[in-house]
Amino acid sequence: MATAVEPSSAPSTPHKTLSLPIASFLGAIYVVAVLAVVSYLLPRIWVEHVTPHIRDNFLDWVFWLPTLALVTGGLVWFGTRLAEDNVPVGTRAGVFLMLVTAALIFLIVREFALAFDGVAGQVLGGVIGLVLLFLAVRLFTGSTGNRWMTSLEEQGWFSTHHYKRSLGLRVRRLTILGILLIGASGAYTLWFQGLLPNRWTMTMPFGLEPIVVMNNAAEVIPALIFLLTLWIAWRAVNVPTFAEFLIATEAEMNKVSWSTRKRLAQDTVVVLITTLLLTIFLLVVDLFWGWLLSNRYVGVLPSAAPTSEKAGQFQEVKW
Repeated sequence: MATAVEPSSAPSTPHKTLSLPIASFLGAIYVVAVLAVVSYLLPRIWVEHVTPHIRDNFLDWVFWLPTLALVTGGLVWFGTRLAEDNVPVGTRAGVFLMLVTAALIFLIVREFALAFDGVAGQVLGGVIGLVLLFLAVRLFTGSTGNRWMTSLEEQGWFSTHHYKRSLGLRVRRLTILGILLIGASGAYTLWFQGLLPNRWTMTMPFGLEPIVVMNNAAEVIPALIFLLTLWIAWRAVNVPTFAEFLIATEAEMNKVSWSTRKRLAQDTVVVLITTLLLTIFLLVVDLFWGWLLSNRYVGVLPSAAPTSEKAGQFQEVKW
């Protein structure tokens, strides 16, 4: 006897989810590709094929900035759409950790390769690079790396969600303001004092030509620092553990009974007068006991000698 099964009740074949290290590695490659397109390929195409036809610096910037924002936003949107399908928890944190690890390995290998001239530096840099790459692969494919990536993403650093957004608003805003002041002051100092080059180039090891890391670095790096500070400030107050601390802090501050201005002035006068009276009392007590104990009838302390005698005594002791 045949049994009819409705399409809605038929079991669906689950999609196969990528492993966390593979998903993070593919995400890191996509991020590097996006950075290459936005920071190198697109500006070069614009300068070579669009700027000569505009011939006006102001109009060039007017058309360039929306184009850059549109291309960047499209690539980010496409990446987020890809990340929504069959990626495990911790992929965003894994992408970040892999990019940071790759940058550290590159800088360490570069320093060792440039520290020694000739073949010795190249061999040493290559060996150190292979060792660090092996250790990085072992870390990200092991349980420790998976635990780090998962826990870092669960803290909310790579999410746009709020955490109890209606609680602790005053303390959260003040915390954001404090973090922004620190980051903005650093970015302003870098930009105002001209500590950054206009064109950031990096010397490469193994006989390679120097590469241009960033054009207009004197303006781009302070802007990136400010944007990064803005993101850290906003996400810090939404990390569950820190947000709970801020909420509890505001709850305790609401229990404080603040004095009025008149009461504060009265208490200040009382404190100053009390301090002055105690100072005079201690001075009188010190002078009295000093006089009494240095009296020739008591003789506990040596009597005060004239200044000329003190100078002679000091000279004799020094000799």
